[in-house]
Amino acid sequence: MIPTAYQLRAFYKTLGGRIVRKLVRDRVDALWPSHKGLRVVGAGYAAPYLKPYLEEAERAVCVMFPVQGVHQWPEHDDNLTCLTDESDLPLETNSVDRILLIHSLEFTGFLKPAFEEFYRVLKSNGRIIVVVPNRLGLWARADWTPFGRGTPYSAAQVEDFLKENLFIPEGSERALFIPPFKSQTLLRSAMLWEKLGRKICPAMGGILLVEASKQIYAGTGKLAPAAKKIPLNIQGERAGARGVSSFKGLKGCSGQSRP
Repeated sequence: MIPTAYQLRAFYKTLGGRIVRKLVRDRVDALWPSHKGLRVVGAGYAAPYLKPYLEEAERAVCVMFPVQGVHQWPEHDDNLTCLTDESDLPLETNSVDRILLIHSLEFTGFLKPAFEEFYRVLKSNGRIIVVVPNRLGLWARADWTPFGRGTPYSAAQVEDFLKENLFIPEGSERALFIPPFKSQTLLRSAMLWEKLGRKICPAMGGILLVEASKQIYAGTGKLAPAAKKIPLNIQGERAGARGVSSFKGLKGCSGQSRP
């Protein structure tokens, strides 16, 4: 069963969900220590992790996919989320600095058209973090959490897929070393479990975070014949032909899917 956006929102309002959010955010911050002035996109169900970017990032928006549905985010402010197909993001080419993909791949699998879109919208120096349940971790077996549903992966599986789709793995982190307790008392010891688990059994974290950059091919050093030169305005023509909307246009997105 695939959890809906509303079920995921309800989970993150529980004590366990708030602890998960804190521990995962810490690992994201370890990979992305600075985001001032950047354009950040949360994909899948990343809303609980985007709040820190609202103040310092140049723009932070959330795109949710049809398999889970959508709800407004932030809940008490101007809407910054929309429902869109994974293979047709409403973003300009080369317009995004960071993409955080979470609560997606374990339910849909690795979709090549989706990663083609991520590649298209990322800037040449952009980065993407893919967050998935760790097949070696205990959270992949706890079906009372979102990480216990769907298909867990190994770090090698994620990295191999990224390489096959023109991304270069740059680093990885693991989080959720605390067992998936239901007891609130035991959950409050999460930071101790996290410190011990990272030292004693680093491969057993409940989730994997894999960071990757775009693979940009080097030139050959040879100039093209004059007759084959491409006009400088070709990017603008292509953008118009695709019908992609402006990154800034998402600020007033109504949360409805595009026709």
